[in-house]
Amino acid sequence: MPEPLLADSVTRLGPEAVGRVVITGSHGGVFAAFMARKAECRAAIFHDAGVGLDDAGIGGLDWLAAQGMAAAAVDHHSAPIGEAAVMQARGVISHANAPALELGVHPGMGCAQAAGLLQVAPPHGGDCPDLQEARHETTPVPGGRRLILVDSASLVQAADAGQVVVTGSHGAVFGGNAANALKVDAWLALFNDAGGAATSRLPVLQGRGIAAATVAAASARIGDARSTWQDGVISAFNLAAAALGAHKGMAARDLVAAALVPET
Repeated sequence: MPEPLLADSVTRLGPEAVGRVVITGSHGGVFAAFMARKAECRAAIFHDAGVGLDDAGIGGLDWLAAQGMAAAAVDHHSAPIGEAAVMQARGVISHANAPALELGVHPGMGCAQAAGLLQVAPPHGGDCPDLQEARHETTPVPGGRRLILVDSASLVQAADAGQVVVTGSHGAVFGGNAANALKVDAWLALFNDAGGAATSRLPVLQGRGIAAATVAAASARIGDARSTWQDGVISAFNLAAAALGAHKGMAARDLVAAALVPET
């Protein structure tokens, strides 16, 4: 059997993922699970992203179990999010779905050992259930900036430059590559802190003059941009966001409202 495929982001999977066990630095939410299923992985190991509000960081495990696909997640205390190689080397499983448990995967097991057990999982191909549109766009303030809601930062488009971009993605620069921080120069960008440590995008975006902040994973469902916006509580922010009024404990919707108002 081939070695597990390492992917710092599940959004970057290509044809090489078909029939492979994938260890991905992405959170284990439903959208990430959908991407793994769509790529026809044999099985997948995600990051639990601190689990967070409504167990959203591992919500994709049950979604995949309903289709008979084995999946697990590593504890956010054991390895950083967005770094698949580190997850493989020192990650510890925190959660596993029913198909993975049947193969012997269990909490407390090392990620590499779990990946080995998942090699005998049945492959999954064919039609993949679709998800609702994970991108929404509004202009709440007449003449103001547009509000872009994307459940994954991979859905950001070139036309989003200069706008307020609220994502469901974690706030770490995956793969350690600064170019992955954000596709465009937004006016403000919001992310999820995935349990507290996923904030490395913030200084990178500060260097580009972009206001950026994270919301606490316990306050908003990771992978759900609307929850980031409506439920999120600011946990970390850069200087550009502070200039917009960001502070710890602030409701994300209030920061967004301030950023949407046109300059006079």
